[in-house]
Amino acid sequence: MVRWPHEAALRQQLADQARARLLLVEDGFPPPRVTDLLEDWAWTSSEQTETRARLQTLALRARSSRGIPPSLDDDGVLRHRGRWVPLPPLECRLTRALLDRLGAVVSRESLGRAGWPAGAPERNALDVHVLRLRRRLVNVDLAIRTVRSRGYLLEPVDPELDPEEGEHRRCCT
Repeated sequence: MVRWPHEAALRQQLADQARARLLLVEDGFPPPRVTDLLEDWAWTSSEQTETRARLQTLALRARSSRGIPPSLDDDGVLRHRGRWVPLPPLECRLTRALLDRLGAVVSRESLGRAGWPAGAPERNALDVHVLRLRRRLVNVDLAIRTVRSRGYLLEPVDPELDPEEGEHRRCCT
């Protein structure tokens, strides 16, 4: 919950993080224009039942918006949960292969062919690029998991449910 208009900076910070926010509008101030499904407002003088109902609706919207898959455009910009990260061409090709099988294992061989269409890289080259890609994807709530002896798996993470991922983003970006 954010007091409006006194906590306008907090509103923007939460919006930038694609987090739900209920604005409690102070008496005497006009309500803000809401254009985001993750935002709503109520008067500070509203009944508790109305405020609680608005919070529950926001929570439902936030949960349903998490189901939107990540997207990678032709310019190498990966978007997910209201955030974006630019990817260099090689990492873009690796990401596209992982996105095509989001939530499923992609073999090292398949990733190698995707990243280096003219010929397979040395084993270490793939590992280095996957490591770099992992670091970039933390910023958009995505993680690459290693599936031993099989390959890699790309999946969304919820920093609120996976504290290690959320903590890494907060301290290392």
